[in-house]
Amino acid sequence: MGEFDLIKQYFTRNKRLDRSDILLAIGDDCAVTQVPTHHRLAITTDTLVCDTHFLADICPADLAYKAIAVNLSDLAAMGATPRWVSLALTLPKCDHHWLSLFSQGLFQILDEYDVELIGGDTTKGHLSLTITAQGFIPQQQGLFRHQAKVNDLIYVSGYLGDSAAGLDLLLNPKSSECNSAQHYLLQRHLKPTPRIALGKLLLDYSQCAIDISDGLLADLSHILNRSQCSTEIEVDKLPLSQAIQTEYSHSKALNFALTGGEDYELCFTIPENRQTDFENMLKAKQLNCYCIGKITSQSAENIRLLHQGKTIPLPKQIGFDHFR
Repeated sequence: MGEFDLIKQYFTRNKRLDRSDILLAIGDDCAVTQVPTHHRLAITTDTLVCDTHFLADICPADLAYKAIAVNLSDLAAMGATPRWVSLALTLPKCDHHWLSLFSQGLFQILDEYDVELIGGDTTKGHLSLTITAQGFIPQQQGLFRHQAKVNDLIYVSGYLGDSAAGLDLLLNPKSSECNSAQHYLLQRHLKPTPRIALGKLLLDYSQCAIDISDGLLADLSHILNRSQCSTEIEVDKLPLSQAIQTEYSHSKALNFALTGGEDYELCFTIPENRQTDFENMLKAKQLNCYCIGKITSQSAENIRLLHQGKTIPLPKQIGFDHFR
């Protein structure tokens, strides 16, 4: 099978969606799209490399799902509505069974979030894939890392550390059959949930957010550096799932929550005077977000961890870095 036959069989829809935002998609030198009036375009790109970002024996459907999810999470962190993706896929060989499962997983999540594949590339080599995702942000709105303010409250969505725990279980299985808690943690690692709906709701309450991809402390540091401020985090308020508390000691679970990557939850700031309105919205929408600290004036201690009001040491390594 040639490259263009592969694209036609596995990555071209037989019946195209009738969408006014896509003027030209797969089959030409470029895709041509239309940004709605009074909106701006948000663009993100992520590369996933075998044995660096995923294990070689990962289910192809799970790989496709996660590759899309991590890019949609970046758009969620900006308050954007995702619309299009392109895919650059490098394969060691043309494996029809693998490609069939991969394309099924790909279109499953694209359909789930009403996103369309509009182009890309295929080539031969070590297994890797690069996704570029694009979405819309209303003009004069958006969530940006440089817009945290002193006295803002720091929130996170969902639970922290689950994905790192799931990866630990993949690398160090506790038994031949996993229990319900272990299954939950594995799924949190393999199939993260991009918080698209929450990101859009935050546009009315916040100006600053980031998704947790490299670990809470590492990603929060990006906000602090861009906004030229510091923070106090109360470790007792970090949200931990029942599953992680069942499978790991409290200290191990806390370390996963602080430094473990790939949760793809949102970390964001809320002005103090909007807290009540924000909490009421969360209750009405039945959304789980947790206040874990606040923004402080810039100091030598960029991040100060508190346990029962007392300062505790930072972990030796605060998150994932490709070149560290």
